[in-house]
Parts: sequence; C-alpha cells; structure tokens
Amino acid sequence: MAGIGFELKKLFARKGVFAGAYAYGYAAIICCGPMLLGMALLFCAAFIAQLAGAALETRELLNACITISLLVALTVSGAFSLLVTRYVSDMIFAKSPERVMASLLGSTCIAIAIGGVLYGIFLLFAPVSLFCRVLCLSLFCESVFVWTEIAYLTAVKNYRQILTAFAASLAIAMGTGAVLTLVLHLDPLPCLLFSVVLGYGIMLLRYLWILLKLFPYSGEDPYQFLRARREYPQLAPCGFLLNIGLFAHIVMMWFSPRGEQIKGIFYHCADYDMAAVFAFLSVLITTVNYVVAVEVNFYPKYRTYYALYNGGGAITDIEPAGREMLSVLAREIRYSAMRQLFCTVLFIVFGSAVLKALPLGFSDAGLGTFRILCVGYGLYAIGNMLMLSLLYFCDNQGALICCGVFAAVSIAATLASLFMQAEYYGDGFALGAGAFALCAAVRLIKYTSALPYHLLCSEKSMLHAKGENA
Repeated sequence: MAGIGFELKKLFARKGVFAGAYAYGYAAIICCGPMLLGMALLFCAAFIAQLAGAALETRELLNACITISLLVALTVSGAFSLLVTRYVSDMIFAKSPERVMASLLGSTCIAIAIGGVLYGIFLLFAPVSLFCRVLCLSLFCESVFVWTEIAYLTAVKNYRQILTAFAASLAIAMGTGAVLTLVLHLDPLPCLLFSVVLGYGIMLLRYLWILLKLFPYSGEDPYQFLRARREYPQLAPCGFLLNIGLFAHIVMMWFSPRGEQIKGIFYHCADYDMAAVFAFLSVLITTVNYVVAVEVNFYPKYRTYYALYNGGGAITDIEPAGREMLSVLAREIRYSAMRQLFCTVLFIVFGSAVLKALPLGFSDAGLGTFRILCVGYGLYAIGNMLMLSLLYFCDNQGALICCGVFAAVSIAATLASLFMQAEYYGDGFALGAGAFALCAAVRLIKYTSALPYHLLCSEKSMLHAKGENA
C-alpha cells in the first residue's frame, strides 16, 4: 500500500473539501473499483432488463451469469493477489521495474488457465446459448486481469486517469446495453451480458495503458515472480482462504431450503444474495478509511522505527519510537472499528427501512438476514484490518492462521445453519467473521508485544524492513 500512501499524503496536504473528497475517492477506486463496478453493472443491467420487459427467468439468468463469473474470478485471483503485491514491492525496491509488467502477465495467465479450465467445464452444462457461455468466460478472464491490475495500480500517481477509467467503463457499458435492448429491441440476456463484458474490457485496457506508461514491458520472464513463493509461501493460501471465507457462504445458501433453481445448473437464493450485496456495502467506507488512516498517519511512524533499527539508532531512541508507532496503529484501528460500528448500525436501522420501501421483494426473513450479514461484514472488516496489519509487520504465518480460521469457521457454521430454521441463515458467516476478528486481534497483540525479538531474530523481517525504508 506504500504507493497509494504517497499520493494520499499529497492530496490531504492540499486545502479544501474537494482535496479530501479526491483523496477518499482515489482510495475507494484503487481498493474497491472492480467490486464497485461489478455491483453497479449488476444493478444497472437488471434495471435495463426490467425496462426492456425481460421475463423473470431471463433477469435471473443474467444475474447468475454475472455473479458466478465475478465470484470465480475473485476467488482465483485472490490466490495471487498478496503474493504479487509483495513481489511488486520487492521489485520496486530493487529498482527492477522491467520485471513488474512481466509478473502481471505471468500471474494472470496462470490464474486464467487454472480458473478458465474449471469454469469452462462448468459452462459446458450452463443452460444458455454458446454466445452467452463465451461472454461468461470472457467476463471471468477480464475480471481476473482487472483484479490483478489493482495490485500494481497502487504505484501509479495519476489518480485522475484511474477515476476517469472507472467512470468511462460504467457509462459506456450501460449506454451500450440500453441502446441494444431499449432502442434496437434485441434479446436482453446476451446484449446486457455483452455490455458488462465491454465495461470490464474498457477498464482492463485503460488500466493496462496506465501501467505500461509507468512500467514498460521489456520481455522479462513472466513467471519469475513464482520464486517469491519460496520466500513468502504463506501469502498465496492466505489470499485464497480469505476469499473462500468471504464468499463460500453465499454459494452454500444456493443449495439451502430457501435456494431455488433458476434453470439447469444455475441456482440462487434471492433474499440471501441481495442481502449479502447490500450488507457488503457497509464495509467499503471502513476499508477505504483504513487505507487512508494507515498510509497517512501510521506509515511515517512505521518507517521511522525501522530506520532506527537499520541505521544503528540508540536504544533510547528505538523504544520510544516503537511505543509511538504501536500507539498510532492502535488508535487508527480503534477509530476505524468505531466507524465500522457506526456504519453497521446505520445500515441495520436505515438500510432495513430503505430495502423494505424499495420494490425488491424483501421478506421479513430477508430483512433479518440482511441485519445479521451487516454484523458479519462489520466483523469481517475489523478482522481484515487486523490481518493486514499483521502483514505490515511481516507476520505472514499469523495472517495465514487467521484466514484459515475465518474460512473454516464460516464454512462449518454455515453448513450447520442449513439444518436450522431460516432466521439463523447468515449466522454462520457472522460467527466466522467474529472468529476472524478475534484471532487477528489476539495474534497482533501477541506479535507486536515481542516486536524487537521478531525484528532481530527473523531474517525475513529484516529484509522486509530494509525494503520499507527504500
């Protein structure tokens, strides 16, 4: 996150409300851009399909095609995101920018090859036309590429182009979908699916163009980044397990008593799916706020502390610097957790009223699930902040343990809830997120209480510290 931090510091140094708005907008698009684009395209496509008079089954198939493609892409790319981020950081520190774009191509090729084969087999049995199957596979490939690009965009300082790319992708995609379905009166399913693919394609190419200006491709070995797996073996499974814990409960609910078969192998649980989407929005504010707070307030203290170790600072300087660094970290995490609590309460109170007023067909059971999931995603946001803080101190093993606990408890508790009454749906994910937050908090407190020991006795920590002080 160091790259984004430099730009955020410049933005917050400016005077005026708009500078702060730009800073938070920049952080939001960098951290959550593809997810926000996916949600926006999903809702806009559904709205256009309804205006076009599409049948309920067609609208549900469209929703399933987009949702499944994005979930598979997020899960597959998650296995590479943390590893690639670490590798890019190392290459920038080593002044080897020529290897950066090569690693982007290599990681996306591997992710698309693995996920593409599995998802392609699934699509062979999909109850849609061949053209729609090709579009679903294309959306998966584009999503993997875009999510991987996010790890590299943190080094880009031209936030205006990033924001423009996001807005253009959404506008062109929905404009194309509206023309094809509302003006030309073509089949809504393939046309709107094509418009979503077009939107992600524009974002992919625009982000790639921005990255190539900063990191020109020089023909380096695209799979050289895999050597980082030997040095950081915990990062790939950590990212994968995090996404499993985050999304597995949604898929499991498709096969619950409340789940319904749309057509063929496509299933959904309408109330639960919508509740999960709206509840997930409650964590975006905290996610962005954490990035801003840590990069602007915590990182300078962090860098000073490590500089004293590497520069031969006196113990009388190191100890106060360490206490100040941990004090700032605790303060920012506490403030972010309080903001998340406030957002969760707002979503539960006002979000429930809004969802009940909207013509979305939310039942009382669905609203209850929404409230439970708001709590669950709030706990996830806090746990994710703590886990990222562990990675900041290079406690990769601790982060892996926390993500493993999150995935295991979330899946096991969700499975158990399938045999209970409907009002308990969502409790499994909330329990998993709570275990995630608790485990990460205990691990972070324990690790930072012996931070000098880890710094002096861990070779990897020393290498990490040197990299951060570049």
